[in-house]
Amino acid sequence: MSLYLIPSPIGNLGDITYRAVEVLKNADCILCEDTRTSGVLLKHYNVSRPLTPYHQHNEHKVVQHLIDQMKDGKTFALITDAGTPGISDPGFLLVRECSRNGVKVECLPGATAFVPALVQSGLPCDKFVFEGFPPLKKGRQTFFNRLKEEERTIVLYESPHRLVKTLEEMAAVFGAEREAAVCRELTKMFEETNRGTLSHLALHYTSHPPKGEIVIVIKGME
Repeated sequence: MSLYLIPSPIGNLGDITYRAVEVLKNADCILCEDTRTSGVLLKHYNVSRPLTPYHQHNEHKVVQHLIDQMKDGKTFALITDAGTPGISDPGFLLVRECSRNGVKVECLPGATAFVPALVQSGLPCDKFVFEGFPPLKKGRQTFFNRLKEEERTIVLYESPHRLVKTLEEMAAVFGAEREAAVCRELTKMFEETNRGTLSHLALHYTSHPPKGEIVIVIKGME
């Protein structure tokens, strides 16, 4: 009885390990955030196993049923649309319940967006804090104020249509001259990393509306 967490490519289908494909091919069932999205990856690697939806809208309803099946001896593999399960994606609840029920959990190493963004940002990466997505409304100002005096490099995820607003708000709270980098479409054909101050980056993306998945890396307070 076991659960494997399988990192899936964040853009380039080649960014998956041989071991991950082997585990997927041998699992009794694959849990997918979106079976349609995962289907593309699985078809590419000739993986043909039963698929079950597992996402933020149903995880509380199905978690006990999955635990029961694993305790009966089944092996499940969990993949999300992109990246490592549990990192701004479903996974934590299932891992916690597996731990509480004595079910073995193993997370394979692999793709996640914030690590390459941090490393190629040009900002210190010996100490950093990953904060996921900023709150949409409630608690947003408190969120940025809390990070204002953070001395470690800060890593955030953000959607393209909120990027400019987030950069402007951080410039107002952290200071317009705080250094940062915006990494977009990592591992994909139009991957880019723009570096500069928060105010410069906000101005750039105001005139160049971004598309795709985005990671923001901000220098800590000196």
